[in-house]
Amino acid sequence: MSEKYYATGRRKNAIAKVWLSKGTGQIKINKRDIKEYFPREVWISHATEALGLTDTVNEFDFQISVLGGGLTGQSGAIRLGISKALVLYNNVLRSKLKPKGLLTRDSRMVESKKYGLKKARRGQQYSKR
Repeated sequence: MSEKYYATGRRKNAIAKVWLSKGTGQIKINKRDIKEYFPREVWISHATEALGLTDTVNEFDFQISVLGGGLTGQSGAIRLGISKALVLYNNVLRSKLKPKGLLTRDSRMVESKKYGLKKARRGQQYSKR
């Protein structure tokens, strides 16, 4: 059996656990095909951006377990996980991924709601009369 490489990706509240192994380019997310899991092509292309940059589209199989957050966050988490796993497989690929920002965790999170306000910053509407 071929070697497996494991990496974790995070974005917003989503966490993706990514296992990379030699194969034919099959990507399974929570035991479903990537095209079945993500209804929009934008999320698929965002998640698999690293494969296009490194010209490894049909070289690896990915088993991905993703939980938490929405589909945008999950796609970002998968993108980071795939990038990290590719670097573990071959450190030479780092020079292609790093300048494009694919190895950087996007730390932006939703600001928490404050008491007395409707949202994080949105307050009550002022009424003069």
